[in-house]
Amino acid sequence: MRYYLIAGEASGDLHGANLIAALQQIDDSAVLRAWGGNKMQQQGAQIVKHYKHLAFMGFWEVLKNIRTILANVSFCKKDILNFKPDALILIDYPGFNMIIAKWATRLGIPVHYYILPQAWAWKENRVKKLAKHTNFRYAILPFEVDFFEQKHKLSIDFVGHPLIDELFATPDLEEDAFRTQLGIPNNQKVIALLPGSRKQEINKILSVMTSVIEAFPNHRFVIAGTSNIDKSLYQRFAPNVDVVMDRTYDVLRIAQAAIVTSGTATLETALLKIPQIVCYKTSPLSFVIAKRIVKLPFVSLVNLIAGRLLVKELIQKDCNAFALTDALQEILSPTGRKKVLSGYDDLIQKLGGRGASEKVAKLIYTRTHA
Repeated sequence: MRYYLIAGEASGDLHGANLIAALQQIDDSAVLRAWGGNKMQQQGAQIVKHYKHLAFMGFWEVLKNIRTILANVSFCKKDILNFKPDALILIDYPGFNMIIAKWATRLGIPVHYYILPQAWAWKENRVKKLAKHTNFRYAILPFEVDFFEQKHKLSIDFVGHPLIDELFATPDLEEDAFRTQLGIPNNQKVIALLPGSRKQEINKILSVMTSVIEAFPNHRFVIAGTSNIDKSLYQRFAPNVDVVMDRTYDVLRIAQAAIVTSGTATLETALLKIPQIVCYKTSPLSFVIAKRIVKLPFVSLVNLIAGRLLVKELIQKDCNAFALTDALQEILSPTGRKKVLSGYDDLIQKLGGRGASEKVAKLIYTRTHA
C-alpha cells in the first residue's frame, strides 16, 4: 500500500521513522513518501521536504513566514494528489497538518492522526476539527483519554508513548569509551545542555544555559546538538563547550543532570532518569499572546503527565543565570536528586508499556485494508 506521512519537527521525524519501520514489518509492499527528516529517510521513506525548512515556532515567527507556509501547503496538496496514497498519516505538527487534514477528508483520502494536537492546552476548538477532518486518532499521553473521550466524546486509540520503545532500542552505551572520545575523565561529573532543535530556540536559550558554567568549575558541560542545525551556531554561543551531534541519549546517559528546552526532550530526559531543569524562552510578543490563551499550569510534558511540579521550570524572564544556577545546585544535591528520581518512577508507570509504533502500524494497516 501507499503511505504519505507528514512530520514537521525532529520529534516527529523520530516517531515517524519508528512507525515506518513497523509498517514495513507488516506490509512488505509499502511505498512511503514523507515530509520529515534523516531518520525517516534512513528507514526507507522518500523525503519530499526536510523538517529543518518547516519549523516556525511562535505566533510572530509564523506571521513573518506566512508566505512560505502557504506555499508549502499548496505544494503538499499537489504532491499528495500525484502520489495517490491509500493512507495519509499526520504526525503532530498541528498548524500545518490540520489544514491538510481538512483538505484531504473532503477528497475522501483516509486521514490517520498520530500524536494529537495539544487541544488540551489551547485551541480546544481543534477537537471538533479533529472529529470532522480525521478518520482515526492515536494518542500517546495518558491524560488525553480523559480529555478527548470523556470530556469531548471523541474516540481515540491510546497507544502509549513511542519514546519508551526508542530508549529500549538504543544500544547500551560504552560509557568509558564515550568519555574517552570526549576527553572527559571518568571521575568528572557531566551536565548535559539540550537547547532544542530549532534555530530560534538555540538563539534564545543557549547563551543562558552556558552562563552558569563558571559557577560549576568541577563539572564538564556538554551540548547535545542535532545535525539539522549547523554546528557553528552552537559554537557561537559556547565556543569552549563540547558539542556532540545526534547522540542526545548518550550525552544524557553520562550526565548527572541536564538543562533542557521545553519540548519532547524533557520527557526523554525523564525516561533516562536524569534530573533536569526545564527552560523556555520565546519572543516577547509570542509570550504575551501565549500567556493569554494557553490554559496549562506547566510548560513541560514531565510536569503535565505527573500532574504536579516535579521538575523546575524557568520561563521567559525567570530563565536567567541566577535562577538557573540555584535550580542546578538544588538538583545536584543528594536530597534534590532523590526527590526528582522518585517522581520519575511514578511518571514512567503512567505512560504505559512498550510497542506504541507497532500498535499504530497494525491499526493503520488493518483499517486501510478494511
